[in-house]
Amino acid sequence: MLELTKQAAEFASGVKIADLPDRCAEAITTGIADCVGVMIAGAGEEAVRIVAAMAPVAAGKDTAPEIPSGRNLSAADAALVNGVAAHVLDYDDVALSGHPSAVLVPSILAEGWTLGSSGEDVITAYAAGYEIWALLEALEPGPYHERGFHPTAVLGTIATAAACARLRGLDAGKTAHAIAIGASLASGLVANFGTMTKSFHAGRTAQSGVIAARLAGQGFTGATDVLEHRTGFMRAHSPSSRPQLDADDAALGSRWRLPHSGINVKRYPTCYGTHRSIDAMIDLAQQHNLTPDAVKEIRVRTGSTQKLMLRNSNPQTGLEAKFSMEFALSAALVVRRVGLSELTDTFVRRPDVAANFAKVKITVTEEKADLDFAPDDRVSVVLTSGEVIEHAPVTDAKGSWKRPMTRGELEEKFLDCATRRFDRAHASGLFEQLWSISKLASVRDLRLTQARALA
Repeated sequence: MLELTKQAAEFASGVKIADLPDRCAEAITTGIADCVGVMIAGAGEEAVRIVAAMAPVAAGKDTAPEIPSGRNLSAADAALVNGVAAHVLDYDDVALSGHPSAVLVPSILAEGWTLGSSGEDVITAYAAGYEIWALLEALEPGPYHERGFHPTAVLGTIATAAACARLRGLDAGKTAHAIAIGASLASGLVANFGTMTKSFHAGRTAQSGVIAARLAGQGFTGATDVLEHRTGFMRAHSPSSRPQLDADDAALGSRWRLPHSGINVKRYPTCYGTHRSIDAMIDLAQQHNLTPDAVKEIRVRTGSTQKLMLRNSNPQTGLEAKFSMEFALSAALVVRRVGLSELTDTFVRRPDVAANFAKVKITVTEEKADLDFAPDDRVSVVLTSGEVIEHAPVTDAKGSWKRPMTRGELEEKFLDCATRRFDRAHASGLFEQLWSISKLASVRDLRLTQARALA
């Protein structure tokens, strides 16, 4: 049987930045910069305020800032609050059937701040967490979402524990214990999508990584075969009940997944299952100058897993609308955009928007490709005249790893998010720091808070 826990621990404790193949640093830098921008924009949301109110101010060197307020918290609480903020808008990146940056970045920044970790340390820790997450996902043939598990909060706990163990310089033995502790903290249900609890999944996962690594560093123990054991993580959380654990070598560090899978940056603050269809609907609306009165029906063919996540056919709040294909295509038709300004309770309830929900007719396919999504999304519009106009099948959303944003487009999104709390000069300076994070001497130099504004 594959000694999965041992091999994961040995990889995490030993990986160096020089080991990373081409495009790894590019993906990680993009994910970190995008996540921090989204985190700043999300910090004012009610869910974040509620969680932050339960996190007491901490004193001393072993603290990290709440972003962007600068309030000093314990590292674990900083990871919690900032993790909720990173995910609450559902605007953070997507990969590996989940949201890797929304959990890795808050935990790494919190722990990295307390340690004074360098930019190279940050990149290496992210790579360690991502690769282990990618391996665990590859070893499971069944889709986590369909079993009801949120992969971000399940696989993410192993990833954040490994990443924080790498930051803390734990040896392979203690890293195995950190992974074991994290494995028992894995939890998150798809049924809570469209509520505040979904973003809490990310916060708790980031917090769990910090706690697991710190406990292991102090000698706290767990099962060093926790991943592969008959009653361990892989079988307990297996949708298929058949995790693939027969190989001898997990090939961590020799078969890299990050350059292939990368990260998919979101252009819209909604469930990623809607993005290809939004791209198609906006294209059709613009190309044919469509108005809602001219549209009788909007037909969408998407994947069964996507449809399972998009549970709200008649949303009444911005949170519910994030998980609604009906809302996504209505907004794309009515205003030809789906941005932060559209994901508000007021906009969702606008009569001219809600009137189009019933026009959206969804069919599904059981075919699956990346992220357990359908190979493509297909959108067509039936006009009141009876004419049908069709968009070509969309296989890759704009902003995906295969259709990446330019540096300028990424900066534009970052500034749109960060200027909700910072002035433009501060936001621009922070983006430059994040874009060059590999050269950063210490995480503490990042201007992540209002108290560290640029001159």
